[in-house]
Amino acid sequence: MKHLTLFFSLFLLLLSNGIEAQNSINFSEESLPKLLERSKKENKPIFLMIYAEWCPHCNKMKKEVFNTAEVADFMEKNFICAWQDVEKENGDFIKKKFDVKSYPTFVFLDKNETLLYNLSGEYKTDALIQEAKNALNPKMQLPYLEQQFLNDPSNVDKCLAYILTLGKGKERKQISIPAHKYLATQKEQDLVSDKNWKVIANAVTDIESREFQYVLKNQPAFEKLTSPLRVERKINSMVSESLKPFTENLDTIQYFKNRKIAKTISLHKTDSLIFMFDVTLAERTQNWNLYKKTTAESVEKYYWNDSRMLKEIGQTYLKNIATIPDLNNALKWTERAITLEPSYDGYLLTAQLYHKAKDNKQAIVYAQKAKDFSESMGWNPTDAKKLLLKLGVK
Repeated sequence: MKHLTLFFSLFLLLLSNGIEAQNSINFSEESLPKLLERSKKENKPIFLMIYAEWCPHCNKMKKEVFNTAEVADFMEKNFICAWQDVEKENGDFIKKKFDVKSYPTFVFLDKNETLLYNLSGEYKTDALIQEAKNALNPKMQLPYLEQQFLNDPSNVDKCLAYILTLGKGKERKQISIPAHKYLATQKEQDLVSDKNWKVIANAVTDIESREFQYVLKNQPAFEKLTSPLRVERKINSMVSESLKPFTENLDTIQYFKNRKIAKTISLHKTDSLIFMFDVTLAERTQNWNLYKKTTAESVEKYYWNDSRMLKEIGQTYLKNIATIPDLNNALKWTERAITLEPSYDGYLLTAQLYHKAKDNKQAIVYAQKAKDFSESMGWNPTDAKKLLLKLGVK
């Protein structure tokens, strides 16, 4: 009887392990050459996930998407599934080969290493399966869509089909090449159309390009065609895409070169966006002279009515700047923030700035206001009390 019980226990354990295996994708960690060999033998395309362990979107998909029977069954039936951690062996090679800019990135390859389809970002179960089905459809694969477009580069539908699919896994700059090939076939007066706007909105990245300059000169016409908000978003995205990479990489030479071009747009919204990139770059490079100059010239022009931003800039002054005339500028901004929206952190910050500027009389006034405000809200004003004690007030 004991042997029989043991037999059934082992049987159930093996069965449960088998069920568990079927409920998650068995990702291979083989090298790309070995995957291509398997692809030829098994006559299946490759589904390759490129990820990083620290990526929250990657980990979420591993936990919530790849551990479902629906995804596991479909993907393993139709693909050789593999993944590559970019921080492990071969990771750098794979990252460069497929020009990976974000995680997770998914590439679908045939046995000859031809890129059939690409994706980037987090996908839910149903969406991933649908995209995988697209990757299996010859008429939705990138080589087919590219050839259809090249055969008829003046056809807007073929252009859109290609760039929108390519854009699922590639940056806008990469899809701008075929987009401009199509747009070159269009007269300026023909650009104001629904489909041409879609091409411009999804693929144009060059501020100085004929197409974007035409949008700026004829903004009301495009706003009527789509909406003022969408046109504004496109204009702002052009500035962001032009400046953000160099802000992140601290490439000041290229940043100021592109900034000069971005400033030619000459709109209040874009100028305020450029200001934010300016202060971000100055802060990240710890160029406090540039930070002081930039904020002194532009805070009141662009963020005089933004309490949060005024306090954020004031905090940077508190931490990094000691000259009293500059601290007085910061005090003007934090006092404005309190006028717009009274707050404990606003009063406390102003008190701290006055203390740093060696005006303890005003520091006491604002520290007491911070304490009173906090107590009126039922909070414990610990930092305000500490500052008051430091200032000699018990």
